[in-house]
Amino acid sequence: MPLHPAAQEFLERPAIARMAPLGSASVDVTRATLKALTDNTPPGEPVAWVEDRLITGPHGDIPIRLYAPTRDEVLPVYVHFHGGGWVIDNFETEDSDCRILANQAHCLVVSVNYRHAPEHRFPCPLDDAFAATQWVASHTDELTADAHRIAVGGQSAGANLAAAVALRARDANLPLCAQILSVPVLNYAFDTDSYRSCADGYVLTRRAMEWFWSLYLANQAEGALPEVSPLRAPCLRGLPPAFIATSEFDPLRDEGAAYADRLQNAGVCTQYRCYAGMIHPCRGEQALPDVARYLRTIFREAHE
Repeated sequence: MPLHPAAQEFLERPAIARMAPLGSASVDVTRATLKALTDNTPPGEPVAWVEDRLITGPHGDIPIRLYAPTRDEVLPVYVHFHGGGWVIDNFETEDSDCRILANQAHCLVVSVNYRHAPEHRFPCPLDDAFAATQWVASHTDELTADAHRIAVGGQSAGANLAAAVALRARDANLPLCAQILSVPVLNYAFDTDSYRSCADGYVLTRRAMEWFWSLYLANQAEGALPEVSPLRAPCLRGLPPAFIATSEFDPLRDEGAAYADRLQNAGVCTQYRCYAGMIHPCRGEQALPDVARYLRTIFREAHE
């Protein structure tokens, strides 16, 4: 189908139209440009409690932000990893999304500001993400949270980290009840139909993804590792249930669909949705409510 009106409007915004193509400027310039866009974003909806903390990780302190819709009951937990190609953005970028999910999914959201490439290449961002998940699991009493209802998730590169965290957690016997993978990066490869048909024109381009990967990995050989490319993991059995969302006009679309198929074939309960007419950074007003609805359902089932 043609571009959704919301995606077309996003592409025509003056700030987006003026932005240099991702991968064409330096890391510092790209970060500053996107920070300016974030700084102009209206504040998110109110929640009952927000708190910033520093927790200890394998490479130093990790900033996290906690969001809760109430402090009067034990809540399930959603650990969130922001997008940005492992290079740009931070937990401020997705502050509004986290507030919406805390309220609509009625859960504690823990947003993780993991270390960024190229200053900290693989596996540092993943180590931070996993350490934060372990910290949540071991501090549920302090957080007034339910240790049996912990989900992980993220967008784009954050979804890559969430999928890798789910693999690590399974192998470490750390139980998770769900993984939320929104427009996920799942394979170090550029050979799918969606990479060919959506290579240019939709903000996230093939060139941008090649740039992000070059900054995240020390060498191309790392791209074959399952913790880098979860789609290449030899076994997906025993992973937590998954909600995977892709956008029609996104070079990453096909790897998200392929991962959903592999999970289902491995016996993992998986919901997959491709948002018609949408692009990578714009999935429409229904995307977050869909994630919140899935989390509410999975948390309820885990509680029964």
